[in-house]
Formats: sequence, C-alpha cells, structure tokens
Amino acid sequence: MYIQPGKYQHFKGQYYQVIDTVTHSETGETLVLYKPLYGEQALWVRPLAMFKEVVEHQGNKVARFKLIESSDNSQP
Repeated sequence: MYIQPGKYQHFKGQYYQVIDTVTHSETGETLVLYKPLYGEQALWVRPLAMFKEVVEHQGNKVARFKLIESSDNSQP
C-alpha cells in the first residue's frame, strides 16, 4: 500500500502535510509520517491502513484524509 506525499484534508476540515511513510521497527507495520498545517505542527504517525480508510461522517461514507495537492507534482 502506498500514500502519496502532499497536502491532505481530514474529513473534519483541517489540513495536514504527509511527509513520507515509515516502518515500525518491531512489527514491520507501515506508518504515515505527517504534520498538521496548524498549531505547533508537531510530527505524527498513523497506521497507513487507518490513514486511507473510509469513515462515516454525517451519514455519508468519506475518506478519512483526501489528497488536495501532491508534493511530487504527479496526479492524485
């Protein structure tokens, strides 16, 4: 599974910058390294599967994070 680096919007409205993916040293799980584009902008990780999942919001199924702008200039 792959995640494209770039600017994403969370389904609740805030924006985040996906930097890259990393691998958990003990489990081998792929994690997404990202930071919020507001506040302190600290770095966070989240399992890739969770980052890419579809959630229910206000009665609709939507992507948890939606790519808004790619960092590598390729199409989403």
